[in-house]
Amino acid sequence: MFKIEKLTVAYQGELILNQLSIAFQKGKITGIIGPNGAGKSTLIKGALGLTPTKSGLASLDGKPLNKLKDKIAYVEQRAAVDLTFPISVFDVVLTGTYPKLGLFKSPGMAEKQATLAALGKVDLIAFKDRQIGSLSGGQLQRVFVARAIVQDAEVVILDEPFVGIDMASEQSIMSILKRWCAKGKTIIVVNHDLNKVTQYFDDLIIMNRGIVANGPVGETYTKANIQKAFSPDFGDLLFEKDDHQVQEGGVHDEY
Repeated sequence: MFKIEKLTVAYQGELILNQLSIAFQKGKITGIIGPNGAGKSTLIKGALGLTPTKSGLASLDGKPLNKLKDKIAYVEQRAAVDLTFPISVFDVVLTGTYPKLGLFKSPGMAEKQATLAALGKVDLIAFKDRQIGSLSGGQLQRVFVARAIVQDAEVVILDEPFVGIDMASEQSIMSILKRWCAKGKTIIVVNHDLNKVTQYFDDLIIMNRGIVANGPVGETYTKANIQKAFSPDFGDLLFEKDDHQVQEGGVHDEY
């Protein structure tokens, strides 16, 4: 089980998360939602050691995460990627083999074949020699998912993977996540589109500078919990729209 215990993070003197603890189930897709500034990405980056923390420990099956880097695959927000960096699609995916190789080994034929196989699973073999800066949003996100496929980690964390991508790419990524879930992997998705919550996730964490609610989607995704995390008006808007209006207009957490 992947656990985060007593995580405290502050930014410029402002407390973002205070003594937060949470556990993620194997074989489940867990969504994390909340308004802007709720600490969703901070939770992930703090647990992974990507942002300074005041306290806290992340562990996998009782072992500290800092000794298990090859067991965790992280797909960061697309906005955080330097698209001007001169690297090909193939080489980006190949970096997914690095955690298991260690510092002093170079990828061999087996790693390169695994990279091609992963690109095939996301329908991007034809793009393997393209520079990442030339890709569409959906293509780029599939590249990062292919890198996670190659890494074959036990825990896969995706931060806003569906922002700015086409529906075909989104469905392709979800299909892969569901296959990983069926294999017993732990999947964690920071998500902004509240309309997809009940379709995509088994468990749900609702945040606003802490955990408002946590548990199975059917029990957690309620009007009362959304109102606590966002606002009373937003909860009314989200839950009183009929299905047709929701599908047509979409409701996001930028409200």
